[in-house]
Amino acid sequence: MDIKLHLLESFQARGSDGHLYKVMGYERLVRDHSAPGDPMRWEPTGTAEYRLADGSLVDARRDGTMCVAASGVRLSRT
Repeated sequence: MDIKLHLLESFQARGSDGHLYKVMGYERLVRDHSAPGDPMRWEPTGTAEYRLADGSLVDARRDGTMCVAASGVRLSRT
């Protein structure tokens, strides 16, 4: 399955370590194979994904809390 990320938002967040981070929110898209004449057609999956500017995955929870997946640093929007 081909997946593509579409940027929806970006914002600054302060980490529990005191550093500032740029967080980017994406919507996952998948290639729509039902339109064979249009190979560049993408459809939203309804799934969001958050990453730091360096590509590190951010765990965004339903309660609004966020943390950097690899390090556990908690993030708060500034």
